[in-house]
Amino acid sequence: MKAQMQKGFTLIELMIVVAIIGILAAIALPAYQDYTVRAKVSEVLLSMSQCRTSVTEVFQSGMALPEKDHAAWGCTTGTNAATQYVGSLSVDATGIITATTAAATTKALPSEASGKTVSMTPYSTTDATTVAVAGDNIAHWKCAPGAATPLPEKYLPASCR
Repeated sequence: MKAQMQKGFTLIELMIVVAIIGILAAIALPAYQDYTVRAKVSEVLLSMSQCRTSVTEVFQSGMALPEKDHAAWGCTTGTNAATQYVGSLSVDATGIITATTAAATTKALPSEASGKTVSMTPYSTTDATTVAVAGDNIAHWKCAPGAATPLPEKYLPASCR
């Protein structure tokens, strides 16, 4: 008698494949969720880039630095120009740019990333040791979580950690 060839998979083989897929999904899902939040936070950094240009111009012109959120900075938004991910954008009297992520009510960001701050500080040296003052050339910007309600570092893009 001829033995019949087995066709298809056994139940045990299918269960092993399902278990492997389940384990991979359990590992990948949290990492993917952090990645999507990081992508949304990158819009916050992008909104700060317009301020970097304005602040650099004010510093290099040698004029006295304006007050916090003064119109002379040319880029502050307060809450007027808030977007889906950016709650507000401000510049203090020393040129430090601070962006606040959108509030949790928008459901765009998870609660641990909502209403948090990210700051960019201008430095006159490339090694980020000397904070720039009026009349300095800005050689480097340092991005970091804000002082008041800092954004968790795991949500900051790689260029800002």
